[in-house]
Amino acid sequence: MTTAQTPRPTLVNVGHYENFPVASIFLPRHLRRPIQAIYAFARAADDIADEGDAPAESRLAELAAFHEQLRRLERGEPATAPLFVGLGEAIRRHDLPYSLFHDLLDAFAQDCSKTRYADFGEVMGYCRKSANPIGRLLLKLYHADTPRHQAYSDGICSALQIINFLQDVAVDWKKNRIYFPQDEMARHGISERQIAEGRTDGLWQIFMREQIERARKLLAAGAPLGRILKGRIGFEMRLIVLGGERILYKLHRSHGDMFHQRPTLDLSDWLYMLWRALIKK
Repeated sequence: MTTAQTPRPTLVNVGHYENFPVASIFLPRHLRRPIQAIYAFARAADDIADEGDAPAESRLAELAAFHEQLRRLERGEPATAPLFVGLGEAIRRHDLPYSLFHDLLDAFAQDCSKTRYADFGEVMGYCRKSANPIGRLLLKLYHADTPRHQAYSDGICSALQIINFLQDVAVDWKKNRIYFPQDEMARHGISERQIAEGRTDGLWQIFMREQIERARKLLAAGAPLGRILKGRIGFEMRLIVLGGERILYKLHRSHGDMFHQRPTLDLSDWLYMLWRALIKK
């Protein structure tokens, strides 16, 4: 998916995760390299699923090769691809679960084969593999991966994935993907033709208000994690949540017209977010 050209304290940027300040200057220095390795892996796999004109079969084969590289690391064998050398070091040093990396690859493979989602349960099933593993990996790096913290993190990560879907409705349509629940579209009389034409008439605004409000509640459910985690890590988490909140605010203000007003974070947003994150509110 496309990424916003906006100022951000970021060293690495990954399409699906563009609302995360990744490997931020605010994080402890010793965590930046493993986080960069995780995001480089996710970026490369995401590009396989999203970029270029290769057929689905070729993309799936490349992702299967990524799975095999992970299995080599699991067996204690050396990586044969440069990308996995740094990743393997991060996994070994921080005891990161291989299953979470396999989940990410499964999500990218799903993008190659599944283009519609029957209901919100299916959307959340995708989020469980496409976004939640990132948060859980970060918690592992922070030595804060308790079940309670994982539940908060899953709420934040799933919300951010859904927010990204809302931002990129037009972008995803060009790739023949719709992440809106099909049953909810039908209930509001939203057709694929309406998305293709970028129209916000009919019940579109009501439909979008419901999508925005659900994402907001999901984000709010995980927000306590930013106050629970201490120091720079908590500060970073609060920035992440605030970034999601700002995008949702802009979506609401535009009445869900992401076709002509795709929401991004600008300098004024970042200044507001930094202030809010500092005062812990």
